[in-house]
Amino acid sequence: MYANKLNRLMLELFSRHTTAVGRSAFSWTAACKQRTLWLQRRACLKTHQHAVTCPTRYTDRWSVGPLGSRARSASQTTVDPDEVRKFQSLAGKWWDEQGEFAALHALNDLRVPFIRDNLLNVHRALRRGKPLGGLRILDVGCGGGLLTEPLGRLGANVLGIDPVGNSIGTAELHSSIDPDLRNRVCYRASTLEELSAERTGGQEEQGADHFDAIVASEVVEHLADLETFASCCNHVLKPGGSLFITTLNKTNLSYALAIVVAEQLLHIVPSGTHDWEKFISPVDLERLLESNGFSVQSVQGMLYNPASGAWSWTNSTAINYALHAVKVRDDPRADQAEDGSSHPEGHAGATAEPNN
Repeated sequence: MYANKLNRLMLELFSRHTTAVGRSAFSWTAACKQRTLWLQRRACLKTHQHAVTCPTRYTDRWSVGPLGSRARSASQTTVDPDEVRKFQSLAGKWWDEQGEFAALHALNDLRVPFIRDNLLNVHRALRRGKPLGGLRILDVGCGGGLLTEPLGRLGANVLGIDPVGNSIGTAELHSSIDPDLRNRVCYRASTLEELSAERTGGQEEQGADHFDAIVASEVVEHLADLETFASCCNHVLKPGGSLFITTLNKTNLSYALAIVVAEQLLHIVPSGTHDWEKFISPVDLERLLESNGFSVQSVQGMLYNPASGAWSWTNSTAINYALHAVKVRDDPRADQAEDGSSHPEGHAGATAEPNN
């Protein structure tokens, strides 16, 4: 009963937000705006302190980063030690479908077809029964393999990587009992930047770690540096390769529903799972990807129903969204001077920023 009431409240708030009725999107707007300003000020202070002690590859981006703010300076690592500790404590719970990762299990109903269908649009001559046969896919931040396994069952050769060693152990143990996965799925306790560095260190000629697709599902909101993430994705993808991301938008509504309701009231995910400072809007994510050699093909909103435990597609990207991008060149910065802009007019993947 309590969950149903909160679910009705959540859907009502979402409806009010998307239709923009009345003076405010929902009753927590004023509080969320205050929190937003406070978090932005704190993020700027933290970034300033980091920039003084931690120089980056792109020192000219300390003042204005690729997203137009100082909050995205490149640190050359995607790993946030706090996030690693957080998921270390949950490493043995990945395959409990009624536990902390229940929403991620349910998300497979959307994200697996989203990845499959977009890859089939690019690679049309694939096998029946195993539609992704012959493709190499990298699952970044794979956790216990919740998405890695179904992609393997579709015929792809999938490498799952995660900095949390215990999560990799859970993934290996679970996949080992399925003979259909033994020759298609493998795991490594590694980071994306380590994989990229290996390719730079001598494996490039053999085409090793050169993938047809990269998946980062519910991952980018946990990373320390999105600039490094995007650059490394470009490096290990083949030209024309696909990048799939699902994540949370940075709006007042996403804070209210994904953190206040999902974490603090309904306990759908453990409290502290998400840091609203790390959420990113589709517009900012598209801008970042384009500056790193990608062309965004599609962006689609997603909505979770806590009463039914099911996900559905929605026209609004105000809370969760899925993005598909394609690598268009190897060196995204080589021709920036000639192009004059990394955002051509009339780009097919452009999305409108939802109102907060």
